[in-house]
Amino acid sequence: MWQGSGVATSEDAAPALRPLHARTVALGDALHRRASRRALEQGWQPSISVYAGYGSPRRVRVLGRLLLTAPDGRGPSERPEVVRGWRSFLTVPVRDAPVVVEVAGQRHEVLTDRGGFVDVSLPADLEAGWQEVVLHADGAEPVAAPVRIIGDDVEIGLVSDIDDTVMVTALPRPFLAAWNTFVLDEHARNPVPGMAVLYERITRAHADVPVVYLSTGAWNVAQTLTRFLHRHLYPRGPLLLTDWGPTPDRWFRSGRLHKERSLRRLADEFPHVRWLLVGDDGQHDEAIYADFARERPASVAAVAIRHLSPTESVLAQGLPAPQGAPAREDSDHAWVSAPDGAGLARLLRGTGVL
Repeated sequence: MWQGSGVATSEDAAPALRPLHARTVALGDALHRRASRRALEQGWQPSISVYAGYGSPRRVRVLGRLLLTAPDGRGPSERPEVVRGWRSFLTVPVRDAPVVVEVAGQRHEVLTDRGGFVDVSLPADLEAGWQEVVLHADGAEPVAAPVRIIGDDVEIGLVSDIDDTVMVTALPRPFLAAWNTFVLDEHARNPVPGMAVLYERITRAHADVPVVYLSTGAWNVAQTLTRFLHRHLYPRGPLLLTDWGPTPDRWFRSGRLHKERSLRRLADEFPHVRWLLVGDDGQHDEAIYADFARERPASVAAVAIRHLSPTESVLAQGLPAPQGAPAREDSDHAWVSAPDGAGLARLLRGTGVL
């Protein structure tokens, strides 16, 4: 069954729509069972996809997914170096299946969720830096998953949005979102000027600074995003994405709620870290970061907002952006805004971040 992608921002279904919503979820479950049977009949095999996780020396968050995949998911005439977004969606998730996660020699059995995902927090005994855990499942090859262990002495971290912050996508517009996700060659995606240099300077200014990429994008395109970040020299870091589509109690997952909960979780898990929050003014980043800074002031080092050009703003939200958006005067933290990474770097000097 194909897994969708996009920005999930709707509210809970209205009471009058809940019976229809329940029927839609039931239909989706039936289609999933049928797709699973047909995939197995056609020789599809379980495989494990892993995503970079993170944790402390004592506990680690492991992220992965168990899927049924075709023996060859690439079209016969498509060049292997060209990866179209829709190829990421030719998968069938394996629900409620046991997966064994091996952490520092200790084995833990967990179950996949409705989307085939593994997202668990497990005890660990790991040194700071990049480490590995191993995921095992019946019928699938074991796969090592990277995890970024954040030491107790780390003081500064970086949380970055992706769409229109490090990569120009104009994601909120439905047609362009579908084009970027399903059709566009990943090599045609453009980086935001100067942002990779800014992030590299931040990682040089602070020892062992962790970088976390927080986005409303779908997990299906995690590998595409990882390759993009690597190709354009962004620092390595875990992705915190979401899964698009109906759940038992919602028509769509809320992208804004996903970001808010992820920020609170980082603050709870790493109370000693102050985060530089980087986003753009094309979606809700400003409001999300402002609310978080008021709620958890000790967890915020500064806020940097990429100011979209008028053209980008129209593509992103249908409205022209105000020129020269000023820093927020109601914030107790350094709050800067500029159209690119070079401008943000100049404004961040002297803030303790650069």
